[in-house]
Amino acid sequence: MSGITYKKPTLSDISSMQKLVAPEIESGVILPRSDDEIATNIRSYILAMEGEKLVGFCALHIHSPNLAEIRSMIIDGEYRGRHIGSELVDKACEEGARLGLGEILVLTYQQRFFENLGFIEIPKESIPEHKIWADCIKCKHFPICNEVSLIKML
Repeated sequence: MSGITYKKPTLSDISSMQKLVAPEIESGVILPRSDDEIATNIRSYILAMEGEKLVGFCALHIHSPNLAEIRSMIIDGEYRGRHIGSELVDKACEEGARLGLGEILVLTYQQRFFENLGFIEIPKESIPEHKIWADCIKCKHFPICNEVSLIKML
């Protein structure tokens, strides 16, 4: 993708990450994460950059030696439709495979997007190794959730 580069963030990227994701948090599409929580998990994030501008990111959050979750994925509205999200997911899956994970989970409203990347829908009740439901109670939609759970075997 011309002009878009991908990198691991530094702690100085947190404020621009929070600014980019703020509208999706406000609408309830993405769960809020504190600066401290992002800092603690900074190594799990992958950033998409156009020059010095942050245009998207996601996190690969490891739950167990076999299971990780792609979460907090956001693409700047002006950059959607340019395959940046697909590239972020591919990079997260590559990292997961390199680490030796067996499965990557996603809870999303964008079912078709993830199915096109090889994820398959699973019932939420069957989420492997009890995905940390503590995240769900932070959501403004809890307990009535329309997100779909999908998984990809690596």
